[in-house]
Amino acid sequence: MGIFEKDRDLTEAPEEARLVVDASSFREKARGFTMRLDHFLSHHLKWRSRSSVQTLVKGGYVELDLARPDAPEGTGERRVERRPGVRLQHGTRVYVRVPDEYRALLTGETSDELDVLHEDRDCLAVNKPPLIAVHPSGRHMTDTLIQRVHKRFQEEIEAGAMLPRLCHRLDRETSGIVLVGKRPATQGALTTQFEDRLVEKEYLAIVEGTPEQAEGSIDAPIRLSTTSPVELQMTTAADGLPCQTDWRVEASAGGYSRLRLRIHTGRQHQIRVHMAAIGTPIVGDKLYGPDREIFLRSAAGTLTDWDREQLVIDRHALHSARLVFRSPAADAPTCIESGLPGDLAEAFPQFAG
Repeated sequence: MGIFEKDRDLTEAPEEARLVVDASSFREKARGFTMRLDHFLSHHLKWRSRSSVQTLVKGGYVELDLARPDAPEGTGERRVERRPGVRLQHGTRVYVRVPDEYRALLTGETSDELDVLHEDRDCLAVNKPPLIAVHPSGRHMTDTLIQRVHKRFQEEIEAGAMLPRLCHRLDRETSGIVLVGKRPATQGALTTQFEDRLVEKEYLAIVEGTPEQAEGSIDAPIRLSTTSPVELQMTTAADGLPCQTDWRVEASAGGYSRLRLRIHTGRQHQIRVHMAAIGTPIVGDKLYGPDREIFLRSAAGTLTDWDREQLVIDRHALHSARLVFRSPAADAPTCIESGLPGDLAEAFPQFAG
């Protein structure tokens, strides 16, 4: 269950957040897990401070569907909870009514900018700019890619003729091709192609140094790190999920290389983890670069001039450059391509050609 209802018009402010207490997201086991309500909400509702979360609870904006031994996923009955310190168990459902004064804050202004690379009856391929989130989440609730798409098709959405959804995701800092399904009738077919690994996915990356070989393949399983203080950091490990990345050096100059990569799986942070594992981390990668403390300072908003000098650019230099899939409208392979984006071409003119 996501924070907000998935099938809704994202040009409209959300009325309610829906959350599930999941012990694994806190790296804990379900049995015996408990957490204070205000701590849980502060973890998920990044736009609210701890004190304002407590005010929200005391104001009657929060309802719980409590998990218990005979109903581990809740009973289906919701009740208002006004105690910020009440302990929640794994499986409890939490519903938060968004106050009117915050609904506008969660929507904000949505840009009209949308770089369309391909469009047919069933799908849309767009070129995602860097530093734009694909979906509203965490601290990035406004002007996301899907909100821009919904704004483009607002009339069709309001008429009930369309409800676009993304068929896959890119990290916020990653730029490049994202495929959008326009209607539920064909979204499933498009998404299944990604799940069944039938979509060809190629990326461009600027990395530090030069790999020892001109091309190669990395076949290294990946899983969530159990030692990192960063809860989303992945690592290569024998007990991880199967993961394969092919790479080829296209050019090298000035201590950097431009690589073209093809992924056969779609694991979280796959390319970034694999490039770091062979000693050529992606330029600008705060999490898998030379100093993990840079990521922690970035998250806290305390980057130093030295940090920025080490990063070279303000986002990791990874771009989704080629996507081959079968559009239901054409029933034939459709190839979408996107060249090196402007910010990377400007930072690394030697690779702009």
